[in-house]
Amino acid sequence: MDIPRGDSELKKRRRRRFILGGAGLAAVLVLTAGLSRLGPAAPSVERASVLVDTVKRGGMLREVRGPGTLVPEDVRWIPASTEGRVERIVVLPGAVVKPDTVVLELSNPEVTLALRDAELQLTAAEAELSNQKVNLETQHLDQRASAAKVASEYQQARLRADVDEEMASQGLISQLTVKLSRVTADETKQRNELEQERLRISEKAMLSQLKVQEARVAQLRAAADLRRSQFDALKVRAGIPGVLQQVPVAVGQRVTQGTNLARVADPGRLKAELKIPETQAKDVVIGQPAAVDTRNGVVKGKVVRVDPAVQNGTVTVDVSFTEPLPKGARPDLSVDGTIELERLENVLYVGRPAFGQEKSTVGLFKLVGRGPDATLVKVRLGRSSVNAVEVLEGLSEGDQVILSDTSAYDAHPRIRLK
Repeated sequence: MDIPRGDSELKKRRRRRFILGGAGLAAVLVLTAGLSRLGPAAPSVERASVLVDTVKRGGMLREVRGPGTLVPEDVRWIPASTEGRVERIVVLPGAVVKPDTVVLELSNPEVTLALRDAELQLTAAEAELSNQKVNLETQHLDQRASAAKVASEYQQARLRADVDEEMASQGLISQLTVKLSRVTADETKQRNELEQERLRISEKAMLSQLKVQEARVAQLRAAADLRRSQFDALKVRAGIPGVLQQVPVAVGQRVTQGTNLARVADPGRLKAELKIPETQAKDVVIGQPAAVDTRNGVVKGKVVRVDPAVQNGTVTVDVSFTEPLPKGARPDLSVDGTIELERLENVLYVGRPAFGQEKSTVGLFKLVGRGPDATLVKVRLGRSSVNAVEVLEGLSEGDQVILSDTSAYDAHPRIRLK
């Protein structure tokens, strides 16, 4: 049979349920408060997908690197000396040429006609000069004959006057005859002096007239030489020994004076033109050692020129080789060059981070002990090289840091490697 429960037992049950519910609620509140104090879970990163390096102390070689090409040191563009039409291309690019090798031929009827006219004018002037020489020499000979005749008359008059004086002293002739003889002698003497002076003036005049005509001949000869050089320039020659690289014209093309017709380079003397990023080129100076990878060997050299201008974010640096180039090296060959800036002794350094620039402060994830966790630390960087950078603050020797790009995790103070 059923026994009715008392009110006291019912109250106990209600009290027990109330206590248990309160205890459960309190436990939930405590657990929620504890979880709220915990930080967000650290993101996981595959260890094989990141690059880890150890901080070291010792000597660090500062270098900069850049791509480039091999170019000849001695390059000559051959311009057109005169206007003309391309008649024939004698040799093609790649051919070995000498200074007198004809690369191509031009035609210009005006140049040919001008040369013919200049040569005819020169021939006429030379003939006129020869004719003038003959005429002047004839006139000079006539003048010399006249002067000689007067000189002979003077000698005769002087001798006659001397004889008359001798005869007058002996009383054979009168004094009047002596005076007449003396007057005649004096007159012929003056005539002789005048003729001699006229002869000297005639010689000077002849030389002056010849110089005028000779100057005209020289002028016409220079004009003819110029026309001849223009005519000869219709056969375009290499000018230097080397290899013909380009002929940027075609047969039948009309070219003006100054148009580049061919490019010749000396393949035996090559240099490397490296393109160094402008942010790394500030420490590059002339004379620094360099090494150029030609894909067929590494050749040592030195910096010989640094372009003062920046083009497309790079600075052009010329490297001259101090060693023979390997076989297969030719103009326009793509190369990679490394320039040695300086050697740093006893410095703290680490591999160069993917996103860090020299003399800046970056955030790097440092591994904690041998565990899987890495914490974010601020690192102040110093001077940098191609593959390494100096550490000024934030790391110690032996620390391991992640060098890969971890910018996606910058908002997290730590990450976990798995």
